Amino acid sequence: MTFDPTHYGPAVAAILGDGSRLADLGPGTPNEAMRPKLTALTGLPPACMAGLWLYHDFLDESHSISQDIHTPTGSFWHAIMHRREPDAWNSKYWFHQLGSHASLELLRTECAVIGYKFTNASAFVDLCERVRGTGTADEKLARMVQALEWRILFEYSFRSTDE
Repeated sequence: MTFDPTHYGPAVAAILGDGSRLADLGPGTPNEAMRPKLTALTGLPPACMAGLWLYHDFLDESHSISQDIHTPTGSFWHAIMHRREPDAWNSKYWFHQLGSHASLELLRTECAVIGYKFTNASAFVDLCERVRGTGTADEKLARMVQALEWRILFEYSFRSTDE
């Protein structure tokens, strides 16, 4: 999947940089230098805002937004945030709430390109639980899958009208 942050406008591109960040599988540390840019950003769907806050490890801010989006896409962002907390049970609950989602289907296809067989979101939560903080090749692969998942869901959130 080709990902071009400039497609989302200059303000979002300034927040995403080149879009290649591999976030921690855990909560990470909020990038406080981005807070003013994120706070000033307007005009995007709430799902995009949940994703942008999450991109820079602001889990609380992402959570506040995603839990108020009562759509499958909101549940998806909510599930990712809980996976990163880490709260595997809660993450799986929200993945179950979203049911099927076009982003999951695309993720299955795109994961094959990077060498991961994505079967379902619950199995990916389990993988993240096993490899988080190990510094192994499996952890790096999981972080790559997570980045791909973020890009696919952000693109879907940007063009979707299901908010």
